[in-house]
Amino acid sequence: MRRLFFAIPILIVLVLGGFLLWGLNPNRDPSAIPSVLISQPVPEFQLQPVEGVDRPGLSTVDLAQAGDVVVVNVFASWCVPCRAEHAVLTRMVQQDGVRLMGINYKDKPADARGWLEDLGNPYERIGSDLKGRAGIEWGISGVPETFIIGADGVVLFRYVGPIIGPDAETKFLRALEQAQAMVGGRS
Repeated sequence: MRRLFFAIPILIVLVLGGFLLWGLNPNRDPSAIPSVLISQPVPEFQLQPVEGVDRPGLSTVDLAQAGDVVVVNVFASWCVPCRAEHAVLTRMVQQDGVRLMGINYKDKPADARGWLEDLGNPYERIGSDLKGRAGIEWGISGVPETFIIGADGVVLFRYVGPIIGPDAETKFLRALEQAQAMVGGRS
């Protein structure tokens, strides 16, 4: 009985150590987190515009009626990876004609406004998710997260983490091209 008593803590340490090693695996892809939203209509939400920013808010209706493939980026001024990703998203809008919508997640309006003034505002519409309720509906695990929405308002792709670096950009742009080809094939 004593051996069992001493073996239990060792077993617990081994299990916790296994989870730690799994979590630290550099080959783990955080964007591979599955989403129940894929192939589903965008969740029901309606967000007011960010106070002081000259863009309208964002809602389910806006995405369902977009009539084109759109990208929805969930970001915050306090998010360092969002800052790094912002230049990539801006370039996609300017050079590739990507339609970009934003959800400003749990951010003070003044901070969001300052961030957009400093970095530029590539978003067509930005909804302010002060309390994080829309983030829950979208199933986000953190910021940034970026979704590709089909012309019919269906979620086609989810990218977790910043879209920075050649591999991330290639993966995202490939998914975007596939979504746009689906729209082009229906015409």
